[in-house]
Amino acid sequence: MERTILHVDCNKFYASVECLYNPEIREKPVAVGGSKEERHGIILTKNEIAARFGIKTAEPIWKAKQKCPDLIVVPPNFPLYMRFSEMARNIYKDYSDFIESFGLDENWIDVTGCEKSGYEIAREIRKRVKFELGITVSIGVSWNKIFAKFGSDYKKPDAITVINKNNYKDIVWKSPCSDLLFVGPATKRKLNSYGIYTVGDLANSDLNFLRYVFGKNGSVLYKFANGFDDSPVSNINDGRDVKSIGNSTTTPRDMVNNEEVKTVFTVLAESVARRMREQGVQGKTVSITVRDCNLKHFSRQMQLKNHTDISYEIIAAAMKLFCENYDWKNPIRSIGVSVSDFGTDVFQFDLNGSVEKHEKLEKIEHTVDEIRRRFGNYSVQRASLLSDLGLSRFNPHDDHVIHPVSYFNG
Repeated sequence: MERTILHVDCNKFYASVECLYNPEIREKPVAVGGSKEERHGIILTKNEIAARFGIKTAEPIWKAKQKCPDLIVVPPNFPLYMRFSEMARNIYKDYSDFIESFGLDENWIDVTGCEKSGYEIAREIRKRVKFELGITVSIGVSWNKIFAKFGSDYKKPDAITVINKNNYKDIVWKSPCSDLLFVGPATKRKLNSYGIYTVGDLANSDLNFLRYVFGKNGSVLYKFANGFDDSPVSNINDGRDVKSIGNSTTTPRDMVNNEEVKTVFTVLAESVARRMREQGVQGKTVSITVRDCNLKHFSRQMQLKNHTDISYEIIAAAMKLFCENYDWKNPIRSIGVSVSDFGTDVFQFDLNGSVEKHEKLEKIEHTVDEIRRRFGNYSVQRASLLSDLGLSRFNPHDDHVIHPVSYFNG
């Protein structure tokens, strides 16, 4: 049986929710963005009216204001967006348990085997979201996740696009290769340099050549362009589908020494560890990503001796990876930390008391979790973070949002 996959994308999600709650700005150009004073001062999303002025996602607010002086910029309200995201998923659950999030505003849904066709289900979802939530969605319907995502991007807003084996060459293959999921700017430039401009060009390229140029990612490019993707849609009820938990941030100012990096890693690791405990998982592999002021970046990872959900142990591993791999030729612009390889261990007691120390740290962090849950994230803070509130005063746990980036680090 051929699969039927939907990809549902809430149109201009943050801005749509803001306009829904603030009727006085609905007919005006509106954008949701971070603080102008910090480096987070970029456009996260905008409504359709603002889009007509050429305002783009991720551009600086000051630049957007030049294009549209009357632009209304509102700060993000992530708890509200997460609430709407959950309400949308509750609608999707009426059609399938196989629902996989791709950020707050996007979800794949596997409706294979349903009595109704994928298009009929898409029509129902589109209608229900508009009526029950007051926002619109665009939906792609296809036999694989990549082309379903392509379809939701193909027509916006408030639209449905079906991509099947009879029309994909007319829709997907004639589009720029950069329209394919996970193909970032650097990958696009490299493809263009070899005369590969459309998805069709990519699909008809020699597989060995793509492997030579892009390594293993060449096979992924070829697979995606030809619609050979067979990756499953995760079951929303299966916590085992979580492969890693992480957070990253771009700091308000460049970091220039190890102490500043440790401050930010500490905030990130606390959020990661707390989220792991909430999901009942422990990980053994710690990974970091580092991007300098020239936007050059690298990733490193290491395995711990035992699985953990303790922030102290994650911070120590992150700093070890950083110190062993960075020479400070340039200041640091952004960093991230994640933990994967989930499992459990049976700890063996030793003469060094490491198990007892681990258990004490575990009790402390669970207690801190409860205090923060009741009284807020900043009710309990490490003393080491108070010396530089400019770097440490952010809350990745509550503001955590997945922003899709290039699979190929482009």
